[in-house]
Amino acid sequence: MLLFINPLLPIIIFLSIILLISAFFIVKQQTAAIIERFGKFHSIRQSGLHLKIPLVDRIAGKLSLKIQQLDVIVETKTLDDVFVRLKVSVQYKVIKDKVYDAFYKLDYPHDQITSYVFDVVRAEVPKMKLDDVFVKKDDIAIAVKSELNDAMMEYGYDIIKTLVTDIDPDAQVKAAMNRINASEREKIAAQYEGDAQRILIVEKAKAEAESKRLQGQGIADQRREIARGLEESVEVLNKVGINSQEASALIVVTQHYDTLQSIGEETNSNLILLPNSPQAGSDMLNNMVASFTASNQIGEAMKRAKNKKKDGSED
Repeated sequence: MLLFINPLLPIIIFLSIILLISAFFIVKQQTAAIIERFGKFHSIRQSGLHLKIPLVDRIAGKLSLKIQQLDVIVETKTLDDVFVRLKVSVQYKVIKDKVYDAFYKLDYPHDQITSYVFDVVRAEVPKMKLDDVFVKKDDIAIAVKSELNDAMMEYGYDIIKTLVTDIDPDAQVKAAMNRINASEREKIAAQYEGDAQRILIVEKAKAEAESKRLQGQGIADQRREIARGLEESVEVLNKVGINSQEASALIVVTQHYDTLQSIGEETNSNLILLPNSPQAGSDMLNNMVASFTASNQIGEAMKRAKNKKKDGSED
C-alpha cells in the first residue's frame, strides 16, 4: 500500500510554525506596546511576554516610560538689547495611564516641547536685563515648566523638571563683562593697597615720634646725670681745699683727656684734630665762661631796653 504525501504539507507546517512564533512577543521593562486589530486600537501591553493573533493583531508602536531629556537652545534678546543663547533642558516622561493619548494625539512630541520652550523663553527674557537673566534663571525654568505642564498633560506627557543649564551672551558682551569685572577687582585691590600704605605711614610716623620722644628723654636723663656728677665732683674737690673755679678747670681738663683717649681707642675713627695740651682745657673753660657772661649781659641789656620802651609808651 503506497502512502500519498501532499507536497504542500511541509510548506503549510513551516508557515504554521512561523505564525505560531509570531503570535508571541516580549515587551521590555519600562516600555508600553500599542496593539491594533485590523488597524484599530485594541489594547496596551506592559512589560512581559504577551500573545497576539497573527495576521489580525499587530504592534503599532512602543513608547518608553523612562524619564527622557530634551535640550533646547533658544536665542533671544534681553531688555538692554543684548542677544543671548539659553540652553533649556526639559526632563519629561509618558504617563503610564495615558499611553493612548501620548501615542495617538501627538506625532512629534519633541517638536511640540521645543515650540513651547521657545515661546516661553522669548516671552520672559525680553523683560529682563542681562544681569537679571543670570540671577533669575530659576524663574525662567519655573515659567517654562508651568507652561509645558499645562500644555503637555493633555497629550499624556508629564514634565518632571526644566533647567536653564547655560546662558551664553554675545562674545563681545562677554569680553566687556570680563573687562568690567577685572577693572572692579583692580579698583578694590588699589583701595586695599592704599589702605595698607596709609597704615604703614601712620605706624612709621608713630614709631619715629615715639623713638624721638624716648631719645629726648634719654638725652635729658643723661644730661641730668652729668650735671649731678659734676656737682658731686665739685663738692668733693671743695672738701680738699680746691675752689669752684679750679675744680671746674680740673674737670674740663679730665674730660678733655678722656675724650682723646676714647677717640684713640676707635680703630676705624676718622682723623680729628683737637688741642692736647693741658692749657687747652683751661682755655676752653675760660671761653665757655666768657660766652655765658656775654650772653647774660646781652640778655640783661635787651631786657632793660624792652622795659624802657614799655615805660615810654605808657607815658
